[in-house]
Amino acid sequence: MERQIIGAKARPKATTDAPAVRHLTVDAESAGQRLDNFLLRVLKGVPKTHVYRVIRSGEVRLNKGRAQADSRVAEGDDVRVPPMRMPELSTAPPAPAREFPVLFEDEHLLAIAKPAGVAVHGGSGVSSGVIEQLRSSRPAARFLELVHRLDKETSGVLLLAKKRSALTALQDQFRSRDTGKTYAALVFGAWPDKLRVIDQALHKGLDAQGERHVRVVAADHADGRRSITLVKVAQRLGEGTDAVTLLDVTLKTGRTHQIRVHLASHGHPIVGDPKYGDFARNKAFAREHRFERMFLHARQLAFDHPASGERITLTAPLPAECAKLLPP
Repeated sequence: MERQIIGAKARPKATTDAPAVRHLTVDAESAGQRLDNFLLRVLKGVPKTHVYRVIRSGEVRLNKGRAQADSRVAEGDDVRVPPMRMPELSTAPPAPAREFPVLFEDEHLLAIAKPAGVAVHGGSGVSSGVIEQLRSSRPAARFLELVHRLDKETSGVLLLAKKRSALTALQDQFRSRDTGKTYAALVFGAWPDKLRVIDQALHKGLDAQGERHVRVVAADHADGRRSITLVKVAQRLGEGTDAVTLLDVTLKTGRTHQIRVHLASHGHPIVGDPKYGDFARNKAFAREHRFERMFLHARQLAFDHPASGERITLTAPLPAECAKLLPP
């Protein structure tokens, strides 16, 4: 039997020996984390489906008792991990060090303006993302984790935690919808003034190519999740078939691809959206305006500071490639 004390930067050792039961002791930095997230971080390289399977089967024990994936771990807790073979350590080169424009930073938080075209984390064919690149540029940081996520194609405010306590407090706010998230979206066509609330259930599945795809479903769909988006017209541009509308979009729920699917479902897809958009119009618009991205920008994020409780409102200005499409 092996015992390890797991800290924020701990990594499992690669081994070719027969796997054995391990006991992990939760340290102060990991306190408050969900059991599934704790194990996914510790068991780097082990498939997520396998981690959830051993939790559901009761093979993972928390202080000698069965636990659920959403159980919270505390400092000093004993987590029993069943025998499982760990992958060999990757020989891939480290992520390139990169800093991003800082919107806010203190000892608890870091907020940056994420550019479009950069994933927030590596995976699914992406070698590294914002989090890996920031960790490489800040090797002395003891803790740095994403609080939430933005699509690769989306720019704007991205929040990271520099302490475990800040991470759990902020994630609780996101889950309880105590944050304010507003996006700027440019859509094709003239958005109707009276359409201000979109209340449609969404279902996340896979498309024919096996890629993640979200669609609108009936409110009583067994796997649908109620999703609410508030829409306000900010600016109208062009006329007829050339009309586009700049929208202020506020999320009341935070579903995957929610804005993109909700707007497209009403016949006004986001300009440049490669998954849910109008591909022919995207191509023509890109050629005419030299615009090569999706026009969706997380322009504002409001939340309560996890230490002081002060309400913080952060704003990321429109990137130059988006701003150039609008009148001065």
